[in-house]
Amino acid sequence: MKELYKIFKFMEGFKKIYLLGMISVILSQICTILTPLIIRTTIDSIIGDQAPNAIVVTKTIDYLGGKDYLRENIWIIGLLLILVTIIRGVFLYFKGALASKATESTIKRIRDSLYDHIQRLPYEYHVKSETGDLIQRCTSDVETIRRFLSVQLMEIASSLFMFLFISYVMLSINVKMALVSMVTMPIIFAFAFIFFTKVKKAFEASDEAEARLTTILQENLTGIRVVKAFARQKYEIEKFDSKNKDYMNKTYKLIKLLGLYWGISDFLCFIQIGLVLIVGGMWAVQGHISLGTLVAFNSYVSMLLWPIRQLGRTLTDMGKALVSINRIEEILNEPIEILEENHLKPRIEGNIEFKNVYFEYEKNKPVLNNISFSIRAGSTVAIIGPTGSGKSSLVHLLTRLYDYQKGSILIDGTELKAIDKAWIRKNVGIVLQEPFLFAKTIRENIKLADPTIEDRRVYESAKVARIHEDIKSFDKGYDTLIGERGVSLSGGQKQRIAIARTIINESPIVIFDDSLSAVDTETDIAIRKALKNRKNKSTTIIISHRISTVAEADTILVLDKGKIVQMGSHNELIEEEGLYKRIYEIQNSIDDLDKYIELNA
Repeated sequence: MKELYKIFKFMEGFKKIYLLGMISVILSQICTILTPLIIRTTIDSIIGDQAPNAIVVTKTIDYLGGKDYLRENIWIIGLLLILVTIIRGVFLYFKGALASKATESTIKRIRDSLYDHIQRLPYEYHVKSETGDLIQRCTSDVETIRRFLSVQLMEIASSLFMFLFISYVMLSINVKMALVSMVTMPIIFAFAFIFFTKVKKAFEASDEAEARLTTILQENLTGIRVVKAFARQKYEIEKFDSKNKDYMNKTYKLIKLLGLYWGISDFLCFIQIGLVLIVGGMWAVQGHISLGTLVAFNSYVSMLLWPIRQLGRTLTDMGKALVSINRIEEILNEPIEILEENHLKPRIEGNIEFKNVYFEYEKNKPVLNNISFSIRAGSTVAIIGPTGSGKSSLVHLLTRLYDYQKGSILIDGTELKAIDKAWIRKNVGIVLQEPFLFAKTIRENIKLADPTIEDRRVYESAKVARIHEDIKSFDKGYDTLIGERGVSLSGGQKQRIAIARTIINESPIVIFDDSLSAVDTETDIAIRKALKNRKNKSTTIIISHRISTVAEADTILVLDKGKIVQMGSHNELIEEEGLYKRIYEIQNSIDDLDKYIELNA
């Protein structure tokens, strides 16, 4: 099967170790199979007078002192059985150690490959894909493969070897008794395989119900502040209880089906054991077989029944593993984004020019259409416009998260597509509207791009972002550990730490993608003033819905439906009829109303 080949491809370098593990399984099973043979020989040829039926058995008896000696010192047989059991235990240990080493090394390689590949996938892929699905493939699917390699594949090899070898041993001892001993085994195997194929839906229903329950729990814990703010505890408890009941019912149904299976299979197994005891007992009394042969066959039947019962489920679980490797391969087959393209790495001063740029996410649905403007190095350009007008898409093109279909973007006279992606992203800093902070200290978050940056620069960037005084007020200052997603900070504090994290790199081009919206107007003005007064002044692009934020920009671009409908300074734009003036008048009237309410409060 091609799926198995895909799994074994990841085992490169560990296949010999895994093969040694399988050999250890086989050797341990040989020791298991030898035990009934030793007991049979003891009963028939040492305690009894029946001649051994194999030369190797005769030589072994002679080597141990002969029949008479062993009959008088039967404890030697006991020691031999203990020795065989110890050897079996040693092989089982090696099986576990070798199989685990090969399996865990393989799984580590799969996890590393997945994580590395996901990190290299283009931004467009991550926008379209579901985070939960990616997490499930990286955890549940990988765990399914791990279980298959460490347990199920070993069980299949062990069961097949046991069945073939024990069948051979039983047939070599007594053909008729062997046929009696295996009469129900095809029925048990067929029943196991069919049952677990049919009950697969019940397994999936239980897994899906558990996933829904986990999603509810994760969502609730992540949004606990919203839940408490809107007093939604009762609703959330009821929602969780509903999903919990659904999971319980589906799992209970699965357990009942499994109980039915084990009950019927136990019944069939006891019928088989009963047949061996009844027929074997009759033939032993009649002298057709020896007592030792009956004991050996009874042991072999018990050894065969359990693996055959399990084989149906093991094969079904193997099917899950094969599905899992395909799901993992789907991710690994996605083309990665090549960052180091051996393209140009020019010195970037910050001059930007858009020439008739056209961009679309979906065919024939332009997001940006015939965009043309230029920005001088060190100047500040603001972009304003309604939601969906293409503001964020425009700056995404600058960082080459997407590439435009038509037109040209020049950075200091060099075509953007000719510049190495990693290089341009290193020289363009961007602060997003919804900043993401890691569960690290504030210092580590600010120094994220380069942990070797000296603390002096950390403090300077925090002062520019107007967050330094806030950080000093914390008990541990810059060593304060931020909670998951920065949950221990206010929205404005998170935003300002993200600004400090970006400007510390002193990128020649800095983009604020509506990232000043979470701070008050006074702080907004202070941050922009500090940015202007910096020694190494960057080309600054500010996206905002707030007139007060964009008013002091050197140039303001007004976007609407993917086109630049107005361009100029604040004073110029409020003098001409158009979208900018309408936004200005609306926001001014709101500000006047706020002041009136404040004065008359």
